[in-house]
Amino acid sequence: MSYKVLIANRGEIALRAMRACKELGIQTVAVYSNADKDLKHLKFADESVCIGPASPALSYLNVASILSAAELTEVDAIYPGYGFLAEDSNFAEMCEKSGFKFIGPSSDIIRKMGDKITAKTLAEKSGIQIVPGYKGALPEDESELSKIVDDIGYPIMIKATAGGGGRGMRMVRDESELFNSLEVTIQEALNAFGNGTVYLEKFIENPRHVEVQIVGDGKGQAIHLGTRDCSMQRKHQKIIEEAPALDVDEKSLNQTLHACVDLCKEIKYEGVGTIEFLYENEEFYFIEMNTRIQVEHPVTEMITGYDLVKAQLRIALGMKIELNQDEIDFKGHAIECRINAEDPRTFQPSPGLITKMHTPGGFGIRYDSHIYGGYKVPPYYDSLLSKIITLANTRESAIKRMLSALDEFFVQGIKTNHSLHQDVLNDKTFIENKHTINYLETEFLPNNYE
Repeated sequence: MSYKVLIANRGEIALRAMRACKELGIQTVAVYSNADKDLKHLKFADESVCIGPASPALSYLNVASILSAAELTEVDAIYPGYGFLAEDSNFAEMCEKSGFKFIGPSSDIIRKMGDKITAKTLAEKSGIQIVPGYKGALPEDESELSKIVDDIGYPIMIKATAGGGGRGMRMVRDESELFNSLEVTIQEALNAFGNGTVYLEKFIENPRHVEVQIVGDGKGQAIHLGTRDCSMQRKHQKIIEEAPALDVDEKSLNQTLHACVDLCKEIKYEGVGTIEFLYENEEFYFIEMNTRIQVEHPVTEMITGYDLVKAQLRIALGMKIELNQDEIDFKGHAIECRINAEDPRTFQPSPGLITKMHTPGGFGIRYDSHIYGGYKVPPYYDSLLSKIITLANTRESAIKRMLSALDEFFVQGIKTNHSLHQDVLNDKTFIENKHTINYLETEFLPNNYE
């Protein structure tokens, strides 16, 4: 049976999905905004449809335009990628009601796992350890609220149930900050997500960020593809990712991996997903579940040889796929550097014309990108340009291979964070794998860039 898939995204992930579809013999439809008519993947699509002006709200977030394009081209399914509508349960539901297969979990599962309180409850039921806190309705009485927080213990995090991308969260160190921070976070959540519900968690002071990749068939079978360490981040945005996470307690890790698989079996999870944790003092604490492909998925693919995007397509379209944990073979260590169009010191976006560039290559090097010489980077979207991934037998060798790849790579015409990656990979703390989620902002940048 032949299939046709509409790719409801742009840039690197759209090209990645396009390639996977072609390898599986699936016809493709690309959608694009007026600002994206020169994207690389449009040249390889069987059909393409303009869905609106440059503004994301009028194009890639415009559900009506995307569904109209799907109807016009008579596709079987819609691939969301990451970002934009990838975790929008309403979009998934509208796809379902319009007769298009949403390539991912059901709208019900997206809704449940997108609500942080519900997700924590489901995770806990499956044996996943959660951060101590309070996930009920917060009392209006200030003295009652103060008692709840005192029981948790300062410092705490106020988090939006619908939050993500580092928004809708605020740390509170003592009672003098509590009530104002609560008010500000609720308003921020309302503005960003249309949902002002928040919950409270104990603030884990200096953890690492570790995540587990899972795949489920939607029928109760699921496997894990190991861990990733995403601790090198700024303002809760990942910069460098690696697989597997090293120097973690083996007993705690095995318990966590089994619990993650149990959760996905219990909810009959369909497709690929990521369960994120804070790791400190040999304990894993559940943060959230992302019901989509991750930007950093290539490092998992590199150490397992398992194509996650093809898995998404196979599962959604009812194509043959085996989910056997015993067949997953972990080899080596992989590192990914996100190359963004931004000033490496101020982190301000740097759109504009790429006048010249050179991509890295060689043994154990993977390069995922949609850019090319002569491409004009628009100012309207995420600043991600490229992902450079290296694989080697050891972490030390993967770092050396990445430094070699970065030496070979260059982009002219705009600023990128290329030099930041070089500096981080030469940093003693990073090399010794002693960094946490706070390291880049609190130590590395102040000591090296100010």
